[in-house]
Amino acid sequence: MLRDPATGEWHVTAAGPTTSAREEPYMAEVIQRYQIRAIIGKGGMGAKTLAALQDCGAVYLSAVGGAAQVLAAAVKRVNEVYFLEEFGSPEAIWELLVEDFPAIVTMDSHGGDLHADILEASRPTLFP
Repeated sequence: MLRDPATGEWHVTAAGPTTSAREEPYMAEVIQRYQIRAIIGKGGMGAKTLAALQDCGAVYLSAVGGAAQVLAAAVKRVNEVYFLEEFGSPEAIWELLVEDFPAIVTMDSHGGDLHADILEASRPTLFP
């Protein structure tokens, strides 16, 4: 993320997803407190977050890792940045306006968890 010193406007130069599991201890509270409707990451999250998605009508979107510049092209504007001073750019909460962002819903507000479904379906192959 770059900020234009003249205008203060943010320019997103990389929008790669982070491995979300490390946020699991905090994410349910963040979703509930700030009424977040979508989280973008990779790798999925745990049961606590899935329950918060259901309670709040939110979803978890998976985006492809390693394609940060491609994903950044879909970001049209930074609407707001929360907790930038406290957490720094990588961990701040970014409210973005995106168009045609290439991500899929893998955890939904009905309790669906594609990550868990795939793990279960592949278990016989992984652990014969």
